[in-house]
Amino acid sequence: MDNFKFTVGPAPHIEKTEDTSKIMFWVIAALLPITIGAIYIMGTPALIVIAMSIAGSVGAEALWHAVSKKPMTIADGSAALTGLLLALTLPPQVSWWLPLFGGFIAITIAKFIFGGLGYNIFNPALVARAILLLSWPAQMTKAWLEPVNIDAKTMATPLYIAKKIPASFDAQAFIKSFLFTNKAGSIGEVSAVLLLVGAAILLFKKIIDWRIPFFYIGTVAFLTFAAGKNPTFYVLAGGLIIGAFFMATDYVTSPITPRGRIIYGVGLGAVTVLLRFYSNLSEGVMFAILFMNMLAPLIEKYSRPRVLGMAGKAKS
Repeated sequence: MDNFKFTVGPAPHIEKTEDTSKIMFWVIAALLPITIGAIYIMGTPALIVIAMSIAGSVGAEALWHAVSKKPMTIADGSAALTGLLLALTLPPQVSWWLPLFGGFIAITIAKFIFGGLGYNIFNPALVARAILLLSWPAQMTKAWLEPVNIDAKTMATPLYIAKKIPASFDAQAFIKSFLFTNKAGSIGEVSAVLLLVGAAILLFKKIIDWRIPFFYIGTVAFLTFAAGKNPTFYVLAGGLIIGAFFMATDYVTSPITPRGRIIYGVGLGAVTVLLRFYSNLSEGVMFAILFMNMLAPLIEKYSRPRVLGMAGKAKS
């Protein structure tokens, strides 16, 4: 024992085996059930959107590194994951160039302008989707594979119908399709069951923390029930599940403290319900996540635990 020496170094003293590339590929693997299911159910249109979006993201990353003469980072899988997430938020019948351009936007504007991987303050895939929605609203809101008929001229998603004609809307009629074969929505909304399979993989591997999705979905369900509406419909409809498990849990744009993640999840749910019920938007998940991305640093600052030996909370 006299010859035993301790090596003292800076934290962290316990290191996880997962690096960035492993995490990215695990998330991609978790998205494979919904991706394969969407291609099977929606066919060639979904495949084209997914391929173009990934090509736009990976191509933009390669171009950026070539111009900046920095080491290539495509192999870490982050660009491919961004492209895949963007594709899953898009309607299946948009023009082929729109997801290609969206992938380019996600990498150049939402990622590298802020400094690259780990420095972006907003979710890149959702920034790209927001820009596409604001620039080409007709394509982004009407290119559904099987939209629901309101009348002879108007076709839309179930969330839109529920917002516009609530008195005659039968929410229960859509729940089965939301679970298995929903064609009246974006590519990633085709099956809640397949999304939950992927979410279970991420939770089992401890890639994501349970607090954000649990409190996000729970808040939406509670506030929807309190408003006298069908909580099951509003949880399964739209992009809530894919947003809660695959986008709101992004390491870079969400708080890292346990209490902060709870606050973040509740905030996401509250903003989503406010947008769905009291704005012109029928969805709300995308803008709720982008809004809470902006508040994440503030939430993290005021939710830090007390440091051992200090009288108050940790100070920045």
